[in-house]
Amino acid sequence: METRPDIMSMTLPELGDFVKSLGEPAFRAKQLFSWMHKGTPIDEMTNLSKTFREKLKAEADYRLPVIEKKFTSKLDGTVKYLFALNDGECVESVLMKYEHGNTICVSSQAGCRMGCKFCASTLAGRVRDLTPSEILGQVAVAARDSGERIHGIVMMGIGEPLDNYDNVIKFLRLVGDEMGLCIGMRHISLSTCGIVPGIIRLADEGIPVTLSVSLHAYDNEKRKTIMPIARKYHVDELLSACKYYFNKTGRRVSFEYTLISGKNDSMEDAAGLAALLKRGMGVPCHVNLIMLNEVDETGLQTVDRKSAHRFEEELKRLGQNATVRRRLGSDIDASCGQLRLSRNREAGE
Repeated sequence: METRPDIMSMTLPELGDFVKSLGEPAFRAKQLFSWMHKGTPIDEMTNLSKTFREKLKAEADYRLPVIEKKFTSKLDGTVKYLFALNDGECVESVLMKYEHGNTICVSSQAGCRMGCKFCASTLAGRVRDLTPSEILGQVAVAARDSGERIHGIVMMGIGEPLDNYDNVIKFLRLVGDEMGLCIGMRHISLSTCGIVPGIIRLADEGIPVTLSVSLHAYDNEKRKTIMPIARKYHVDELLSACKYYFNKTGRRVSFEYTLISGKNDSMEDAAGLAALLKRGMGVPCHVNLIMLNEVDETGLQTVDRKSAHRFEEELKRLGQNATVRRRLGSDIDASCGQLRLSRNREAGE
């Protein structure tokens, strides 16, 4: 079957070539680019001629994610979306509202193959990578649906961004384009479970996003029981790559540490974590302590908030900067992976 060009995945120069191939003047590319990044259907692109719009519908692939389910928190206005993609797959995004602006958490894959023991997203494995347009479409559709500008992005939804490297890099370049959403790289955070070669490649891209690394244990043997990626890349190798990222970009690395009751939440764990980062990084870094989002299938339990703050204070006493992450959308279960898992269960997949 013939595949039509995916125009929302195109850079502005690529789109210019495509527009000219349809016999249209080059300036139409900027108009089309701007419309697509606003999540506008082709028929509503009012400054394009009807003839050009018909050509686009016939010759191009432009299919935005469709909102299948939407939940809005009554506590803080957080919005959770389940988006259906054109092949029937689905992904989740979460729009979070802060005093300094709106941030969206987006997915980069349909499913995930990293196998982290606490995560709902990985239970059914990875189905496929998302295209640049499917990642960008989550941002565009959420902005259009909310009627509000999105100021920041966290790539912390379903999937491992560095396992879909080329598509993610193209998405980052697209979302930062001044003719589109124009979201600055310093307002984007990319979360990885620790794919070392990907971190090094990212450092050399000239895209200074904030790097967030899922650590979850200070000891590599313990980390292996939580995160299979530790069997491939030792924690010392991971921290060496993170230090390279800091030295190359000047951007402070954040480490995500999900507190799991009886697994990694002791004062010994806090001391080990502080010592590891002092030895392995030796440069400023931050620890985000996360209250585990419990998933029935894992059997793992979270700690209480008092214990989380005790862990935080111990890290600070040992000289390591840390905060307990505020949990948004708790009444709508805003952590990614749950809606997709529930939907697949209903479908018998």
